[in-house]
Amino acid sequence: MTRGGRNTDRADGPERKCIATGEVRPAHELIRFVVGPDASVVPDIAGKLSGRGIWVTPDRAALEKAVKKNLFARAAKAPVRAPENVVALIERQLADRVVNLISLSRKSGDAVAGYEKVKDMLQKEEAEVLIQAEDGSSRGKSKLSTPHFGTYIGWLTGTELGLAFGRETVIHAALGAGGLTNRIVDEARRLKGLRVGSTDAQRGGTARREG
Repeated sequence: MTRGGRNTDRADGPERKCIATGEVRPAHELIRFVVGPDASVVPDIAGKLSGRGIWVTPDRAALEKAVKKNLFARAAKAPVRAPENVVALIERQLADRVVNLISLSRKSGDAVAGYEKVKDMLQKEEAEVLIQAEDGSSRGKSKLSTPHFGTYIGWLTGTELGLAFGRETVIHAALGAGGLTNRIVDEARRLKGLRVGSTDAQRGGTARREG
């Protein structure tokens, strides 16, 4: 993985076409769906369920379009339908996935939380990713800067970050170059499309983005 958090080892991975936008993108940047036994469309966030995949850009507008126009039926060539609450379900599943991965990174010693610890990690140039709660103080967050050529994640809540670190709330966190960092960045980029409404972050880039 590069300092920007981009997962270069996936550069030659499979690509899939979004049924809502028509755009072809790497599969790990999209949301995969499969058809369940009851003809309902099921989001496969981890990409492990059996069955033919149907792919949608992780963007609220694209997902809502796919549901409203029932583009899943056209893709599956069968009378299938996604639940009306599927967008909210996907957002929650992605957020839980990011939180769980950060928690695992913390347990392996690759993630820290708290202003002083994060500041120290940044000053030592050991941080690859700066994470700050979206509901934290803008003034407090502005005192820390994204690592050079690093990645910024700013669309998790303080409560969600707190869950990752076993605390009530967390405002500042940072990730080192551990084995899970690239996965966290990938999943956070998918989540951003639903919370911020912009999928450009999924294409890489190193500038600090707060939405």
